[in-house]
Amino acid sequence: MKKLSILIPVFNENKTLIQVLEMVSSADCAGLEKELIVVDDGSVDGTREILQTLDADKYSARVFFHEKNQGKGAALRTAQLHATGDLIIIQDADLEYSPQEYPELLKPLLEGKADVVYGSRLSGGKPTRAFKFTHLVGNKFLSFLTNVLYDCTLTDMETCYKVFKAEVFKKITIKSNRFEFEPEITAKILKQGVRIYELPISYFGRDYSEGKKITWKDGFGAIWALIKYRFCD
Repeated sequence: MKKLSILIPVFNENKTLIQVLEMVSSADCAGLEKELIVVDDGSVDGTREILQTLDADKYSARVFFHEKNQGKGAALRTAQLHATGDLIIIQDADLEYSPQEYPELLKPLLEGKADVVYGSRLSGGKPTRAFKFTHLVGNKFLSFLTNVLYDCTLTDMETCYKVFKAEVFKKITIKSNRFEFEPEITAKILKQGVRIYELPISYFGRDYSEGKKITWKDGFGAIWALIKYRFCD
């Protein structure tokens, strides 16, 4: 039986963590065995203590800890080292994305049509919470820049829901520590020349009062990453 590794980077998500773990562990994964790789990136709000007492067997989870906060990219770099699945998906520890949509995202991979699948929040067809206009413009601009630099047609480069064949994901050396890992991963996938599909997904975005962490400043890092990795490894 094939296995799905679900990589869950965590930083200060004590209010949503257990609910997300319950949703992920009960999600239909198209018959795949699943493993959860949870990486706490130096949380200071009680999340770390929750994970230290977690019944890991209940969730088929392995939990790893960073002593201090390094960034989401660094957490995924740690998770990448420990993933043993044939397929790999990234799952945030908040409630912005629904694990109920795993079967749709996995289908093109299981049917042999795709090597990577992106879940797009911006292609329409699924419920999407209205979010800040500046975030929408920023996301669209970063996807536009990706398409220009890499000759592709992605609508949502910054999406969390990315699903990979393990051999594609394991080839990527993640150098970015913060949110610029999204364009870095996308750039390095596109340069591999693999088959990428996009599917619409639901999106229940948070605002800053609810714990959202990415800011407009991260947009500049993303722009630089897209340009840098177009010409560098």
